[in-house]
Amino acid sequence: MKKTELLVELEHVAAHKITPQQAANRLSKTDFTELNYAKIDTAREKRTGYSEVIYGAGKTVAQICGIASVMKKQGQSILVTRVIPEKAVKIQKEFPDLDYDAVAQIMTLNPKKSVHIGEIAIVTAGTSDIKVAEEAAITAEFFGNHVTRIYDVGVAGIQRLFAKLEVIRQAKVIIVIAGMEGALVSVIGGLVNQPVIGVPTSIGYGSHLNGLTPLLGMLNSCSAGISVVNIDNGFGAAFNASMINHLAVKEKIK
Repeated sequence: MKKTELLVELEHVAAHKITPQQAANRLSKTDFTELNYAKIDTAREKRTGYSEVIYGAGKTVAQICGIASVMKKQGQSILVTRVIPEKAVKIQKEFPDLDYDAVAQIMTLNPKKSVHIGEIAIVTAGTSDIKVAEEAAITAEFFGNHVTRIYDVGVAGIQRLFAKLEVIRQAKVIIVIAGMEGALVSVIGGLVNQPVIGVPTSIGYGSHLNGLTPLLGMLNSCSAGISVVNIDNGFGAAFNASMINHLAVKEKIK
């Protein structure tokens, strides 16, 4: 509990609005809801501005539904990542208002309908990277960001990138998603003055090593201003981009 919240409770007791016992009950409440298989961080949105996200891979349908039920009762937005279609069908039987995107494998429920602000550009090297890109795009939109998708502009046909460069440069932050050798991140990093977040993907042939090659390539980029998330981590890139985008818009408003 924050110091300001504690002071409010003490002031309520001093003004005889609540009893000391009522204040003690409120102060003793935890900031999470405990199930036998999960502790749901119900105070995360108040702390960070972003509610807890459910990572669907490795969780059973019953576990996902249980966590979502707690969050829904709290009036929180729900984002579930890495949900395979078979699980999604079963979850929607209990939560028909949860939307499902089969490409991104994401389920969402956003009762607050947040206003979309700023601009995040999501750029892929190839069509095969779109699954990761859509995870990033839907996550970014869920968190209240305008998203521009620019797909299949890799270095093998670099004229495609140049045709979209002015659109890309209008974004506050750019997510670049690439497999193979991951070269697109370095190219874009050298052409723009916005922060670039690189996402290596597990798309490529043998020596690509399931994404390790583009990961190392991005980490060793000669272009400045690039940060890199883990292999196939579209969600992580979008979360980071959302924080940057919201800060940029706030600064502009000031």
